[in-house]
Amino acid sequence: MNSPEIAWFGALCDDDYEQLGVATPGLESSFAHCHDIVRTAEEEGFDSVLLPSGYHVGLDTTAMAAALAVTTSRIKLLMAVRVGENWPPQLARQIATLQHLAPGRLDINIISSEMAGEHVPSAERYRRTVEVMKILDDLGNARSTDFAGEFFQITAPAPRIAAPPRAPFYFGGLSEEARDTAAQMADVYLMWPDTEERVAELIGDLRARAAAYGRRVRFGYRVHVVVRETEREARAAAQYLVAALDDELGDRIRAKSLDAQSSGVTRQGELRGGSNDEGYAEDILWTGIGRARSGCGAALVGSPEQILAKINRYQELGIEAFIFSGYPHVDECRRFGQLVLPRLSHGALR
Repeated sequence: MNSPEIAWFGALCDDDYEQLGVATPGLESSFAHCHDIVRTAEEEGFDSVLLPSGYHVGLDTTAMAAALAVTTSRIKLLMAVRVGENWPPQLARQIATLQHLAPGRLDINIISSEMAGEHVPSAERYRRTVEVMKILDDLGNARSTDFAGEFFQITAPAPRIAAPPRAPFYFGGLSEEARDTAAQMADVYLMWPDTEERVAELIGDLRARAAAYGRRVRFGYRVHVVVRETEREARAAAQYLVAALDDELGDRIRAKSLDAQSSGVTRQGELRGGSNDEGYAEDILWTGIGRARSGCGAALVGSPEQILAKINRYQELGIEAFIFSGYPHVDECRRFGQLVLPRLSHGALR
């Protein structure tokens, strides 16, 4: 097996707590706090950090990526981009500028978003996303573009500072339209937590779809983690994390998300619904976090040995990149960095 890429999560979207649903002073999104998370991940030896994007919560991802590009030296920045909010040539110039600030350290997480206040049918929105990715592929590879599509008619030169090859595209989504978008244009297909059987099925499906386009897609896995010296301590920490929640509060938190009705979020709910009485969908895969979080809704909970064994099984299935997170993000980053990371052979995915 190849060495996986190991990334942490920069909580730019007001997503940091000691207990889910309870606001903790000092853990809200700010440059100081988010820089602390990224700095800690770099010090602990993580390969990359995901900088998420939300429309109505948290910090602007592009502005933060620019600031972090010049305050870090080694760690890669996986910048989430809501493509529906951007004019493609402008976005290409922003990406080229960030590559100039952080040479070789920028990846792009493409989010198939709408404009604020816009409501576009899913199939139409994904067709638009494919067009944006094709334009970015041209401009990011220093090729002029003369694009005539359903949504964009653009003739534009590449940014002068474009530095081929373009930044890799990370992309996720479970719907048929999302999978086809990934098969056409994604370099790394990101998936949220699921059972090993479902992960294997999804990898097989995406491999076949990509092959039909004459392409190969790599695979990434986004999951939370609660690691302690022993399984008993980890399970106790997981229970503490949700101890202040009730179902009504959790429902309100999840409903705030713009992707609350997506296929991926629906599947996270199904995973949670099929879990045992303690919230475990399978060995060490705990769905309790999904009670108060839309999107990625499960965590690996266990000892370092258990976490490592699970990572190895995912690798055997075909996962090449992992994006971990945990609460509070600085504290769990240090735990993972000290208890698990030194025992993993890992490196940047290129």
